[in-house]
Amino acid sequence: MELINTFFNWEILVESFPILLRGLGNTIFLGCAAIVFGCAGGLVLCLMRLYGPRSLKYATVFYIDIFRALPILVILILIYYALPLAGIRFTSFTSATIALSMVLAAFTAEVCRAGIENIPRGQFEAASALGLPFWVTMHKVILPQAIKIVIPPLTSNCVSIYKDTSLASVVAMPDLLKQATDAQALMANPTPLVGAAIIYLAFLWPLVRLVSHLEERSKQQRSR
Repeated sequence: MELINTFFNWEILVESFPILLRGLGNTIFLGCAAIVFGCAGGLVLCLMRLYGPRSLKYATVFYIDIFRALPILVILILIYYALPLAGIRFTSFTSATIALSMVLAAFTAEVCRAGIENIPRGQFEAASALGLPFWVTMHKVILPQAIKIVIPPLTSNCVSIYKDTSLASVVAMPDLLKQATDAQALMANPTPLVGAAIIYLAFLWPLVRLVSHLEERSKQQRSR
């Protein structure tokens, strides 16, 4: 009974639920913003790495390697706490969005590169023989085929980014984890943290299953 009253107190869970829902809304908004900017930036980085001039390729590879290696928490702290020393200040939400987007862009660039390089060279040659400009070839021929390949790993990266939104609590953004931590302190009971874990599970588990479904579907299409 002591365990239940401490970690699964129903009254406290019900009382803290509206607070947790506000945090969930912020978490979803942050995740969506990071995914939109991260995926768009990653596609740009991919094209720069594959088709840009040599100096730009080297700079892009350097960016991708650095931001795939650095922990998101380190980047977030640098943006939120170090940049103000240089006169550049961002809100906690903006800082978290920038940090998550920069990391997701690096991983997305590698996923997209693998997808584009998996397209047979003959597709490019056929488009060139038809006189299609480069950007038309990418838009009409290459990317529609590559997107089918990159959707499973890209979706997996997006799920990971949603989990990493919990790091935004470090810079006092009122996301789900921060709201749960505040509710825990206010009510002197860890039940709100358990409630936050349940909400994370209910929100992310369907996305995890979606990733598995997309991977299985991709395997079936490749085997045909």
